[in-house]
Amino acid sequence: MDHAIARTFLEVVKAGSFVGAAEALNISQTAVSARIRVLEEQLERPVFVRNKAGARLTPAGEIFLPFASSLVRVWETARNVVALPAGRSVLVSLGAELSLWNPLLSQWLLWMRRECPAIAVRTTIDTGEHLLALMQEGGLDAAVIYGAQRRPGLVAELLFEERLVFARTPAQSGGTEIIGIDWGADFAASLRVALPDNASPAVCIGYGPLALDYVLAVGGAGYFRQGFIRPYLEDGRLQIVPNSPAFAYPAYLVSSEKADPSLLLRLREGLRAASAEAR
Repeated sequence: MDHAIARTFLEVVKAGSFVGAAEALNISQTAVSARIRVLEEQLERPVFVRNKAGARLTPAGEIFLPFASSLVRVWETARNVVALPAGRSVLVSLGAELSLWNPLLSQWLLWMRRECPAIAVRTTIDTGEHLLALMQEGGLDAAVIYGAQRRPGLVAELLFEERLVFARTPAQSGGTEIIGIDWGADFAASLRVALPDNASPAVCIGYGPLALDYVLAVGGAGYFRQGFIRPYLEDGRLQIVPNSPAFAYPAYLVSSEKADPSLLLRLREGLRAASAEAR
């Protein structure tokens, strides 16, 4: 079976429609329909029920789903291993959320170059939700994600725990503007409990480093990862607001149950060393 057919099947499942799958794969809806038709001819069973609301799996489609994931995973592994450069015997693929690439992933790449020169490395930066989906499809060995959700076939272990602290620029005339920063639903819920009278901010930013740049440029306050802003606390450009609540912000190493245990051991070792260096 063409691996593209299996991937298309998985995209229809994920999107819930042929239209959504076509957009995700950047192909026409006609091409998606043709691939699914070939799949159904080969299986001699329909795999989707089509209706105005989209597409849902038939009993045959439900049975085929784990096999499609395996087909894609085997293809990705084979393609990457065959393409390994000279001197590299194995490949490890690691994903990380956007806010984790600096400094954690940067330090990990340096550690891998120094300690594991025979291992080829592939990294992916994306949202936690997409990284989890990639692992379930076999596209990644592991990922570092904040607040990892439980998913079938994946194992999550605490890698390290950061603190989100309320920091501000030195006091300015006219008061301090509070900047909202998206640290996820768990943080938002905890903040509402700790500060029920906290007004909605006029400026909300979905990426911590961008929010930090904004606060340093115009002044203000917001919740930031303590390790990330340590240099700014030390040189006086930021200060922690006295008596403000701090919140735990755990990062997890999520891996596939089918990942090579010996490879995961080295990956885990490098990430723990990198996290210690980064903090």
